[in-house]
Amino acid sequence: VIYPTHGFGSFCAASLPGSDGSTIADEQRANPALTLDEDAYVADLLAGLDDYPAYYARMAPANAAGPEPADLTPLAAPGADEIRRRIDAGEWVVDLRDRRAFAAGHVPGSFSFGHGDSLVPNLGWLLPDGTPLTLIGDSPEQVADAQRDLARIGIDRIAGSAGPPGGWAQRLASYPVCDFAYLAAAWRHDPVTVLDVRRRLEWSASHIEGALHVPLHRLSARIPDLPPGPIWVHCQAGYRAGIAASILHAAGREVTAIDDDYHHAALSGLPVISAR
Repeated sequence: VIYPTHGFGSFCAASLPGSDGSTIADEQRANPALTLDEDAYVADLLAGLDDYPAYYARMAPANAAGPEPADLTPLAAPGADEIRRRIDAGEWVVDLRDRRAFAAGHVPGSFSFGHGDSLVPNLGWLLPDGTPLTLIGDSPEQVADAQRDLARIGIDRIAGSAGPPGGWAQRLASYPVCDFAYLAAAWRHDPVTVLDVRRRLEWSASHIEGALHVPLHRLSARIPDLPPGPIWVHCQAGYRAGIAASILHAAGREVTAIDDDYHHAALSGLPVISAR
């Protein structure tokens, strides 16, 4: 019996479709590595590769060297003036709260990375090497959980933490959140700039006709290239759109985050182009 294993450079396991195991005979009949000629197999394999999180490059030497003890000491809480100073100095202040709570009110210049399974791969991908990091969360427990999760990819020198900003921040910023049905209504009324921040293979499979495509991990460098005026940003399910909206808003752009599943785009009447 052959069992699934982890795929090289993948986000998920390289599992066998429709079952928990296989046999050598089944693989000889159906596995592309055993049924395709070399050139076809290599071409097919390379076509399915996409960009991978930047921190992967750091993990191989870090894992080979062996881990140092993680510093999980409870983080000190800087005041509002100190957080403002850190943002102005180019440090990252990351808000772990739900993306809709962030959109409704957040510290100007902070970024939205809701705590959960998507936090580590996305923050690890986007946080510039060596940039000091401060966390804002709903509770000390949420911050401690994020601190432990980030330590697993080598982000273990966090500058501090703070609770929800409503009680101490002097001024909060906000931006609207909508779904694809709302975008479709706006689209029918006036031309709008729609930004798709999904990865290349997601875009190739299907995208909204006329949308701009800038993968999330390239967005910060591409902001000067975006057209002026309001931007409506979406991804596959809303998490990356929330990050992108916070990055755009911190850069002074007028933005609306689309917090919706992408398959609702076509159902809402938006023009969608799909790969055949």
